Amino acid sequence: MLGYAGKTLRINLTNQTYSVEPTPTELMRGFIGGRGFNMWRLYYETPQQAGPLHEDNNLYIGVGPLNGTSWPGAARVNFSGRSPQTGNLGDSNVGGAFGPEVKYAGYDQVIIQGQAEKPVWLFIHNGKVQFNPAAHLQGLDVVETQASIKKTLGTPRVQVAVAGPAAHAGVVFTGIFCSGVRAAGRTGMGRLLASKNVKAVAVLGHTAVRAAHPEKFEAMVCDLITKIKQHPQYAGRLQMGTTFLMSALNNMGALSSKHFQEGTMGTINQVSGEALAERVKVKNRGCFSCTVPCSRVYKTEYKGRKMVGEGPEFEGLMGFSGRVGASSLEFSLSSCNRCNRLGLDVITTAEVISFCMELHQRGMLTSAEADGLDLSWGNEATIAALIEKIAKREGFGDVLADGVDEAARKLGRGREYCMSVKGLELFMADPRGLKGYAAGLAVASRGGDHLRSEPSFEFSNDHEEGIRRYGAAESANRLAHKGKGRLLKDFEERCALSDSLNVCKNTLVNMEIMLWDETAQLLEMLTGEPWHGDEVRLACERIVNVERLYLARLGMGRKDDTLPDRFLKESLPTGESAGQVVDLDSMLDEYYTARGWDVANGLPTQAKLDELGLRKC
Repeated sequence: MLGYAGKTLRINLTNQTYSVEPTPTELMRGFIGGRGFNMWRLYYETPQQAGPLHEDNNLYIGVGPLNGTSWPGAARVNFSGRSPQTGNLGDSNVGGAFGPEVKYAGYDQVIIQGQAEKPVWLFIHNGKVQFNPAAHLQGLDVVETQASIKKTLGTPRVQVAVAGPAAHAGVVFTGIFCSGVRAAGRTGMGRLLASKNVKAVAVLGHTAVRAAHPEKFEAMVCDLITKIKQHPQYAGRLQMGTTFLMSALNNMGALSSKHFQEGTMGTINQVSGEALAERVKVKNRGCFSCTVPCSRVYKTEYKGRKMVGEGPEFEGLMGFSGRVGASSLEFSLSSCNRCNRLGLDVITTAEVISFCMELHQRGMLTSAEADGLDLSWGNEATIAALIEKIAKREGFGDVLADGVDEAARKLGRGREYCMSVKGLELFMADPRGLKGYAAGLAVASRGGDHLRSEPSFEFSNDHEEGIRRYGAAESANRLAHKGKGRLLKDFEERCALSDSLNVCKNTLVNMEIMLWDETAQLLEMLTGEPWHGDEVRLACERIVNVERLYLARLGMGRKDDTLPDRFLKESLPTGESAGQVVDLDSMLDEYYTARGWDVANGLPTQAKLDELGLRKC
């Protein structure tokens, strides 16, 4: 095959066997790769009755046609299955170098099914799968596990995806970690891997990815790299990665400070992306084939202990500073690093802790109920202790280890203060100040998730372009509601493209470097097959609709496309977005109409499914 590996690896843990089958051509043309492949398999192949921790809930590992090529940022990989965290659609995407290595091993997709009798780690190499005992790895953290496996195999080049100790302790909001602490953190894919009694998956490959027209392909790549480096966002993303959002969102009054009670941080200069870059950053680090190496290696001290780490992203930095009421850069870095090594999702961890702190603030939760911990805002000792307790499901940590909705149920109070949608906790920006993002959070197939849409055009204030693209000047205004449904549809499909090609959203989505026609041309140069821009866009629309069908199968629809009451009824109190609330219904009506879905129930119509060539099951 050209571009694609042409093969799918199926691993059966129950009887420790494996098989190789052709990757269906119709899957390549209809769903492109990565997330698209995984979502098709999740809906059409995973048994409907399989619960999140049932052995029949397969874990899908999907890569795209650009993985392993020189396309900038073609490094990512999707891990998917029914979510142990939400019970709904589970999917998470991560960079580093694991994705390209799967392609070099000769596969477009790896399907892990069944359940091992005893703990194992898998080694995929030279067309074979080894099932190795993993009892000796069970107590090791993410980084230690990767180091141990690389030492065992005798090569640093092998790529290792790990479920950390918190996943094996049963924490549902645990991720799969690759290339150090690169996190496929959302929806509990680490818990799914651990439930199958798998500690890690190691991959080493030697198969080249060949292009049909290599010179023309490389010419397109060089042109795209030039566009990236000339983009106005390039310097900021290179210097700070996503942490530039700390100051940017503070200026907009749209941060999640003190559990979304305040839109700004008075101590922003102490913990901003600029502060991290100026005070503790040592160097940049990028994913495979990256031209915007936005990850940062830092070196600092916290409480007398030297600390060297990587990252964090905006989510972790804000999560363990403003969201929990803390103001120390070193503490935030220490907390993120600890979550990563334990295998915890930083977004959900910060949410369950800040949830408890707000309940305490309101007199709804006492220290005695929380193992005697002081739940005052910003208490570093308490936050650090809760991270450890959650990871071990120890004491009060056991109350929090199933996510914020379940914590409220166990406590018997506080459901109105759970900042989640469809069971998934929200990110670190306040949706009242970002109306397109607000709608995206409500409809996202994973739950309260910004990465299914990332409608960053609403920051542009380019009203003429808003009219041209979406028929509404207001679509370019972050505080306006009009035009956001059409904006959202477009950016959901851009994100589906990014996740299916498995390239970085920084360039493809936020910087808008490449769209349908350019992608079609690139795929044609890669595969030698004719592609058209409309065909690419239609494939991405098909992915979004298959995900909606999966949710519909679980009984979900418009009634579930909502936000916590705080964002719908309480206005932001401070900052440039003060006074704002979200008028969600008007945006949903526009969105469903743009999608061709039934406006009353928010589900795909038969006419839309026929148009996309999809069937219900």
